[in-house]
Amino acid sequence: MNFPRYSHKTPAKSKNLQQFPTLLDILADQVQHHGEKTGYIFLEDGERELHHLTYQALETKAKAIATTLQSCTQPGDRALLLYHPGPDFLAAFFGCLYAGVIAVPVYPSHSHRNLTKLKAIIADAQVNLILTTESLVNKLENQWSEQPSLTHLQWLTTETINSHLAAAWKRPDINKDTIAFLQYTSGSTGNPKGVMVSHHNLLNNERLLEMALGHSQRTVVAGWLPLFHVIGLVGNIIQPLYLGVPCILMSSDAFIQKPIRWLEVITRYGVTTSGGPNFAYDLCVQKITPEQCSEINLKSWTVAFNGGELVRADTLEQFTEKFAPYGFRPQAFYPCYGMAETTLFVSGGLKTASPVVHQVNSHALQQNVIKLEQNEQVKTQKLVGCGQTFFDKIIIVDPKTKTRCQPNQVGEIWIGGVSVAQGYWNKPELTKATFDAYLADGKEGPFLRTGDLGFFQWGELYITGRIQDRMIIRDRVYYPQDIESTVEKSHPALRMGANAAFSVTTEAGEQLVVVQEVKRTYLRHLDVNEIVTAIEQVVSEKHQLSIYSIVLLKTASIPKTPSGKIQRYACKQGFLDSTLNTVGTWTNNVIKV
Repeated sequence: MNFPRYSHKTPAKSKNLQQFPTLLDILADQVQHHGEKTGYIFLEDGERELHHLTYQALETKAKAIATTLQSCTQPGDRALLLYHPGPDFLAAFFGCLYAGVIAVPVYPSHSHRNLTKLKAIIADAQVNLILTTESLVNKLENQWSEQPSLTHLQWLTTETINSHLAAAWKRPDINKDTIAFLQYTSGSTGNPKGVMVSHHNLLNNERLLEMALGHSQRTVVAGWLPLFHVIGLVGNIIQPLYLGVPCILMSSDAFIQKPIRWLEVITRYGVTTSGGPNFAYDLCVQKITPEQCSEINLKSWTVAFNGGELVRADTLEQFTEKFAPYGFRPQAFYPCYGMAETTLFVSGGLKTASPVVHQVNSHALQQNVIKLEQNEQVKTQKLVGCGQTFFDKIIIVDPKTKTRCQPNQVGEIWIGGVSVAQGYWNKPELTKATFDAYLADGKEGPFLRTGDLGFFQWGELYITGRIQDRMIIRDRVYYPQDIESTVEKSHPALRMGANAAFSVTTEAGEQLVVVQEVKRTYLRHLDVNEIVTAIEQVVSEKHQLSIYSIVLLKTASIPKTPSGKIQRYACKQGFLDSTLNTVGTWTNNVIKV
């Protein structure tokens, strides 16, 4: 079967942000010049084309929804967007923008854990209205009606709104400083926080993305990350609209269930830009068979961005080795760094260059010092550069003294620039502490305190981990991802990318806990003692650490964000509460099955 491959010859022109101060102006411009052009293609199960959405159709539906919202809300009200991936989400998101209502995109799962998180978001954002579809209302309304804190909510099913209402739309009084939406953090570190993103934040960051990734009218974007996710929304939805180029979308479930679908989409549509967190590339390496690759061709893929979690050198090497025979080039990898608090993008490498990887002394890194190491007899660690910064200012700061670090020191990353968001909704004290930081002398600022640790060396920004995840055991610093990487390779029964390392306070001080999923095929005849011994031995040898507790989990039960990242905070809380789905535990030399 032959599929269309998009091809454009005209280079993109960066938008003048004075001429296009809001996202409404961007969509209006695309409608004026390319109204009948397909902006988005939605795939069912990552394979069959289910919906095509033109810019004209998107604007018309959005204006109809906005007209309805203007009859029952005030500008600045918050509306929860509860949708599965698809055109209904896009129409509702832009409908909120067209009404001056602040959109709050969320994950539509009906699990108890997700409902608890949604209740926290609804209370924090002071939401009274939910936009959704009839099918989701039928699934969720009864469950939600049993929650006393949710009975005040009104439900609006947007797919039933008549498009003729678009003619009655009136443009609200919004400008570049108006809050466009609240991007709630994943909640992997505790209670979710709503990042206030203005139109100016958004469009400035889209301009940075265009420049950094070398986008043009030849760009074709594809994505599978959830549309409420910062990369899914800002990168996979708004960036293509900003450029006026096509975007092909499928659900994250479709990718995770069958990763080859991602590479098939890249092949089928001649995709140039697509990516995700590091685990996505690991999943492709682990799950895709040579037989599945017989018809894939990845030559069009020029920007394989890797961001959202720590980028691993081993992942880049293994993915390149496996898929080079099918046209993937190492120069396509684009390690990058960003977060919701900076709208999305902060730094990235050169589009035409291979990732920059340096080998550093592991012992020195534990002391927050960077030292290149070539001696094979010394324990080392590979660190991947996340490119140059595109922000006004990034500095590396000692988080305790609030003074600048030396170039060879690890410190907290502080950022200043137009794309830094307005703060956290309804949290003035936390906003001041996080978004209004100054160096100790009080002369330099304000900066965003990212909570991420890293350093500038060799012309690149390197990320080493998060302050809250860092473990200090016996006066040494350990990063959980290093121990997690060691553990998952220690025994064939263990699932890759499905573990968490963290420390807990005991009478003997801070001690290490490891939580690890077991492969389904090993559950029936599980030898807990053999697996525990293997984990304990390899961690002791490689990290000179003893383990306080090892918890083996049932397959696919470890807490994750909807985009697939491990929630270390939830794992730790589950360990302390004894609520994890365990198949075997080992604590203080005692095994329980």
